[in-house]
Amino acid sequence: QVQLVESGGGLVQVGGSLRLSCAASGRTFSSYAMGWFRQAPGKEREFVARISWSGVNKYYADSVKGRFTISRVNAKNTVYLQMNSLKPEDTAVYYCAATTDYYGLGRGGPIDYWGQGSQVTVSS
Repeated sequence: QVQLVESGGGLVQVGGSLRLSCAASGRTFSSYAMGWFRQAPGKEREFVARISWSGVNKYYADSVKGRFTISRVNAKNTVYLQMNSLKPEDTAVYYCAATTDYYGLGRGGPIDYWGQGSQVTVSS
């Protein structure tokens, strides 16, 4: 069993930065690929980024490529999402996810665990 807890969300102005963290419980964190998703009001949840268990492989949605960076520190059981040059359309609840299916993340593959979500609001 893995529990995921996000933190670091908040209110930021256009062009600003935030770093989300997702802390995982359990000793098997390094066995999982991790991803970030987001859901804006009235919209479906959408894929943002994924990272392999080793941290070597990463992939981003086109909407965040070049602005967001996903990373992980397995010794700390934590995955991060650094968000720069934020736009109003980045406003959403951000969720981290864990899966053993790296290439399935963002492609409809199974998610083993979800976090509870962290609100990010970008004001203009």
